Amino acid sequence: MNTSLIGLEISVIGLGLVLMLADFFMPAERRKFVGYAGIAALGAMLLFSFADVGTCSIAGTAFNGSFINDGLSLFFKRFFILAAILVLFIAAEFSDRFAEGSVAEYYSLVVFALAGMLFAASANDFAMLFVSIELITITFYILVSFQRSKLASLEAGVKYLILGALSSSFMIFGIALIWGTTGELNFTKLAAVAPQFETSKIFLLGVLLVLVGLGFKIAAFPFQIWAPDVYQGAPTPTTAFLAIGSKAAGFVLLLRFLFTAVPSVTMHWEKLLIVISGITILYGNLCALPQRNIKRLLGYSSIAHAGYLLLGVAALSRNGQAAVLYYLAGYLFTVLAAFAVIAIVLKNVDNEDVSDLAGLNQRSPLLATTMTIAMVSLAGIPPLAGFFGKFLLLKAVIEQGAKNHGYYCLAFTTLAGVIISLYYYFGVIRAIYWSKDPADVSPIELSAPAKVFIWICIAGIFWLGLFPNTVLNLANQAAIFAK
Repeated sequence: MNTSLIGLEISVIGLGLVLMLADFFMPAERRKFVGYAGIAALGAMLLFSFADVGTCSIAGTAFNGSFINDGLSLFFKRFFILAAILVLFIAAEFSDRFAEGSVAEYYSLVVFALAGMLFAASANDFAMLFVSIELITITFYILVSFQRSKLASLEAGVKYLILGALSSSFMIFGIALIWGTTGELNFTKLAAVAPQFETSKIFLLGVLLVLVGLGFKIAAFPFQIWAPDVYQGAPTPTTAFLAIGSKAAGFVLLLRFLFTAVPSVTMHWEKLLIVISGITILYGNLCALPQRNIKRLLGYSSIAHAGYLLLGVAALSRNGQAAVLYYLAGYLFTVLAAFAVIAIVLKNVDNEDVSDLAGLNQRSPLLATTMTIAMVSLAGIPPLAGFFGKFLLLKAVIEQGAKNHGYYCLAFTTLAGVIISLYYYFGVIRAIYWSKDPADVSPIELSAPAKVFIWICIAGIFWLGLFPNTVLNLANQAAIFAK
C-alpha cells in the first residue's frame, strides 16, 4: 500500500481544517481574507503539481489498487485545484451576503468538496468511487443551502438533498448487483471478467443503475431535473462550483467506469450514449429559450453542455475523450467568468433577472466585456475556447460516422443545438448593451482581486481558443488509458 500517493489529498484536507479553525481566531471583519490565504495555499499546491517531484508526479496505485495516479488523474487534479482557486475568488467577492461569522466555514467547505474531487480523479474501485462522490455531494448539500435566511436557498438544498440521495441509492444498488455477479469491485479486475457476464441481465442492470447515478451528477437527460432549481436557489459561488467542479467530477468517474471498468459493455452501448447525448443537448437548449433568471438560464445551458461533453463519450475513442478534457478546460474559464460577473453585479438583487444586467456597459465596461466574451464562448463562436472545444467534439463524432450513421444524426443535432443557443446567449448580450432606460447606471468599483480574477478568465478563454496545443497535448496524454 503506497500511501505516499495521497499526499495532495491529505494536504487539501489539512487546509480545509485550518480554514475552518480560522473561523474561531479571526475577527469577523477579517474573515474574508481567510479565503485569500486558501487561494495562496491552493496556488502553491497547483504549482507543485507541475514539478517533477512530489506525489502528483508519481504513477502507481494505493489501497490495494482502489486509488490510482496516472495521466487522467493528474489532469483532473490540476483542473479541480484551479477551479477551487477561482471559486474562492468569487466567494470572497460574494462574502458580504453570507451570515456574519460563516465566511471561513464556507471557504473550508469548498476545500473539503475539492478533496472529494481529488479522490474521484483517482478512483479505481467502486468503494473509492462511492466514497468520493458522496464526499462531494454531502458537502454540496450544505453549500447549496448555505444562505439559510433565504427561502430559495433552503428549497434548493432540500431538492438537491432528496434527489441526490435518490441517485445515490440507484448507484449503490447497481454496485451491489455488479459485485454480486462478478465478485469484483476493482475496475481493473472487473474489466478482465466483465466479458464473461455480458449476457447476464443482472450484471447489465447493475451497470445501467451506476450510469443512472453518474447521469445525475453530470445533469444528463433524463436525470437533469434538479439542475435549474438548484442553480437558481444556491449562492452564486456554489452554483459556479456545481457547474464546473461537480460536473467534471462526474465526467472523470464516468470515463473511469465506462472505459476502465466495463469497456466491453460500453462498446455495445453506443446507440444508448448517442441518444442520451442528443436529447440532453436539445432539452437543455430548448428549455433555456424562455428563461429570464440568469442563473436558471445557465442551469439549462449546463444541461446542454453536459450533452456536448457526452459527444466525446459516445464517440468511444481516444480522440473523443481528449476532446472532453479540452472542452472542460475551456468551460472552466468561461462559466466561472460568467458567474463572477453575476456575483459582483447582482449580489444585492434577489430575482437575478437578465434585465438586471441592463446598462452594465455603462456601469463597468470590463464586466460587460467579460460577460460578452463568456456568452460568445459558451455559444461556440470562434476564436474562443468554446468554439474549438465543440469543433473537437464534433470531429470525434463525425470520425465514427462511417461505422454507424447515427453519429451523423448526432452531429446534426449538435449543430441544431448550437444554433438554438445563439438566441438566449445573445439575449444576455442584448440586455447588457441595448436595453432602454436601465434602472441602475451607478458605477461598479472592482477590487484588485476581482480584476485579477477577471483577467485570468479572459486570458484563459482566448489562450485556449487561439493556442490550444498545450492543453490538447495534456488531454491526449491523459486519455492514453482508454481502449
